[in-house]
Amino acid sequence: MILATTPATTPAVLGLIREERPLIDVRAPVEFAQGALPGAVNLPLMVDDERHQVGIAYKKHGQAAAIELGERLVSGEVKQARVAAWQKYLAEYPDALIYCFRGGLRSQIAQQWLEEADISRPRLEGGWKAMRQALCERIDTAALQPMLVVAGLTGCAKTALINQLDNGVDLEAYAHHKGSAFGRRPEEPATQINFEHALAKRLIGLMEGLVIEDESRQIGNANIPLNFWRAQQQAPRVRIEMPLDWRLAQIQQDYIIDLEQAYAARHGAYQGWQIMQAQLSNSLIRLGKRLGNARLQRLQRLQALAFKEHAQGNPQSHEAWLAPLLTEYYDPLYRYHLEKQRDAAPPEIHVGDWDSCLEAARQWNR
Repeated sequence: MILATTPATTPAVLGLIREERPLIDVRAPVEFAQGALPGAVNLPLMVDDERHQVGIAYKKHGQAAAIELGERLVSGEVKQARVAAWQKYLAEYPDALIYCFRGGLRSQIAQQWLEEADISRPRLEGGWKAMRQALCERIDTAALQPMLVVAGLTGCAKTALINQLDNGVDLEAYAHHKGSAFGRRPEEPATQINFEHALAKRLIGLMEGLVIEDESRQIGNANIPLNFWRAQQQAPRVRIEMPLDWRLAQIQQDYIIDLEQAYAARHGAYQGWQIMQAQLSNSLIRLGKRLGNARLQRLQRLQALAFKEHAQGNPQSHEAWLAPLLTEYYDPLYRYHLEKQRDAAPPEIHVGDWDSCLEAARQWNR
């Protein structure tokens, strides 16, 4: 029995995502890794090698031969294991929906096999492709909404300000990257598709003005969608101005203390510490061409000494290399871009300290 499918219209799709409806993605793991729908779990009908073999059969001999091969590859104990995985998930999430790439053959087969086990679940019409289209349309629609951009020198806690707001959109969180050369996080960077889907999910229900951090178009491995990026570049902004010692304290918290804790939680204290050191060291090296050899070597020496002090219980020692990195590299670079864009720059509606910028953002678009 083929159940009635859920229409993949834009409102229906966005409603499912906003409700965080459990979803069973029966595509192969390689497809899931490239980009999944928010709330989906990968319980494939075929694993990567099986899908590859069936794909070759389809190209050479047509659909009937591909289906026949798939039935041979996924049969007996293999089939039982796949169905058991779906049953186990549905026992915990009985309202889950099933989908594949286009809502076609694979989700139909999964649906039929579950029917044989006396479980009836609908599948999504149009599948992953239709749902992705709806999510991308939401991003393009959001590009037409009013936007406010939060700008400021490195260390001005722009992300923290964004996250204080009900209409804040934290692009770095969706990219799993903090945006700078030192911004890599312990978790894997988001794929482009997953970044877009996470952004779209956040935008669902935000129908008024959006507050966004001043970002380069590329954040880690992800690029901000073009229409959204163009709107962001034209949006008015507030600019945070904070003294160097305040910014250094913020940088040390974000990029040293919090980073160490995050790596320790993921890899254990010892291994996490080693990975963190390697990341910060490599991040400095990647800036080598821009810093110049002499400055790079000086900062590397200061960084190495800071790691030794940190290991002895003094994480504040990183100020020795972070302060010149800010004053000699990041601050001049930011001011250069401000000066270069001065004539074409969007209006600044407020310039002030962190608290006043937070209040200005709250008052904006009311």
